[in-house]
Amino acid sequence: MHDIRWIRENPAEFDAALAKRGVETMSTDLVQRDADRRAVQTELQKLQTQRNDTSKKIGIAKGKGEDADSLIKEVSNLKDRMQVLEEQEKGLSAELSDLISGIPNLPSDDTPAGAGEEDNVEIRLEGVPPIFDFEAKDHVELGENLSGISFDRAGKLSGARFVVLQGPVARLERALASFMLDVQTEDYGYTEIAPPVLVKDEALYGTGQLPKFADDLFKTTDGLWLIPTAEVPLTNLVANEILAEGDLPIRVTALTPCFRSEAGAAGKDTRGMLRQHQFNKVELVSICHPDNSLDEHERMTSAAEEILKRLGLAYRVMALCTGDIGFSARKTYDLEVWLPGQQTYREISSCSNCGDFQARRMKARFRPEGEKGTQFVHTLNGSGLAVGRCLIAVMENYQNEDGTITVPEVLRPYMNGLETITA
Repeated sequence: MHDIRWIRENPAEFDAALAKRGVETMSTDLVQRDADRRAVQTELQKLQTQRNDTSKKIGIAKGKGEDADSLIKEVSNLKDRMQVLEEQEKGLSAELSDLISGIPNLPSDDTPAGAGEEDNVEIRLEGVPPIFDFEAKDHVELGENLSGISFDRAGKLSGARFVVLQGPVARLERALASFMLDVQTEDYGYTEIAPPVLVKDEALYGTGQLPKFADDLFKTTDGLWLIPTAEVPLTNLVANEILAEGDLPIRVTALTPCFRSEAGAAGKDTRGMLRQHQFNKVELVSICHPDNSLDEHERMTSAAEEILKRLGLAYRVMALCTGDIGFSARKTYDLEVWLPGQQTYREISSCSNCGDFQARRMKARFRPEGEKGTQFVHTLNGSGLAVGRCLIAVMENYQNEDGTITVPEVLRPYMNGLETITA
């Protein structure tokens, strides 16, 4: 959510930032709507003052035994006029709020300019992709040969874009999730949360999924929504709260199933587990002081990278361009892991700094020490990591010529010492 006062004072800067995202200039319309709303508010205040003064005159007239009928009629007319203006002001405020709520966050100054993913900038490469002396299989072939993955059975149960995992492959996914949580809680100080996966409209509005991206979500018959990511409940833990400055930063993590309709992804990644309606993810969320959000972003990204490093997976860090960052983000780093089955890097984590954009929508603030006023917090979120995609990466990078999969050493304690997954 944007501050209309800031837009009013910095219209050119606002439009220039939107233009970087490929969004048409909007300041003129917004400022005019705000002026109309404020004009009605000003008239309401004048009428309220006039009504109060006239009401006092009525009391004085009655105290003197004088006729007050004309004054009473004047107050009645003022009340009727005020009711009309109040409805008008409510409508204008709702229209302005709806318009502003559909405008994406402004990119940071150091976010690369670009129209789409082809303009994203590689920051660094980490690790070396494995070199096999045989033709690498993808996770679908590996999993089906090991009787660990079944898309046919999932289709029978739920349809396309679902999967059934079983046996050691299912345990490997569980091992990955437990490993991720242990690293984030024990080494990076995130507090583990077990949040609801059904949320109200307000929660999705607060993080920016509603109203613009309703088609990407699943909604229940009683009005609750299945979360597309644990970012939603975790970030909204501080909604409508005023925190003490000493409470910051707040770092929380959760392993949850995530649900996405993939309405805009027809024909994308139809093979395998890369794009599912339901998947597990370890999410990282930070609520911090505005002065520290840049450093917190780097810290969060490092926390996500650590999982890939300890698993021995090759990956690269990408700075997303202005045309590819998410709706609520000011700046985003993507981590892309090497997948031998596709011979390319694929996204496995996005770590975003949202500034005060979500905090304004959630009304999440803090009170600086020694001050009466409050400020909006800054919020950040990132995957630490997408468990299913990490499972794909482990299966493909640790495959053997005979189709078996070597279990990475860091995961063996979670696998009861199992070293190799066989058919």
